[in-house]
Amino acid sequence: MKILDTVIKKSDLQNATQVFDGPMVKGVVDIEKGILAIDAEMHADLEQLLLSEGSEQDDLWGINLWYEDDGEDFVEFDSMINVRPRQGNMTRGVDDVEKQGKILEIVRKWVQ
Repeated sequence: MKILDTVIKKSDLQNATQVFDGPMVKGVVDIEKGILAIDAEMHADLEQLLLSEGSEQDDLWGINLWYEDDGEDFVEFDSMINVRPRQGNMTRGVDDVEKQGKILEIVRKWVQ
């Protein structure tokens, strides 16, 4: 698990220790701090890492990075940590289009 502190290439994701069939790497984005954590078996592990570094629960959103895909297929909004009825998010996705945009912007900042 790591919180990115330098920009990486999309192809670098294939070197993650936790690569899933697809191939895919899990990530969690903090939309307020503009940071991205990657490379864990579960989104919840990345969530805990970011919380331990001072992130707020309401700002964390789980994604999957399909590093062999391009465009809209690269980032998938799908994680159990995203189910948050108190925030109006009733699915494993990210229902708020504005939040989706912030997440995509942050991913583009860190993975090029």
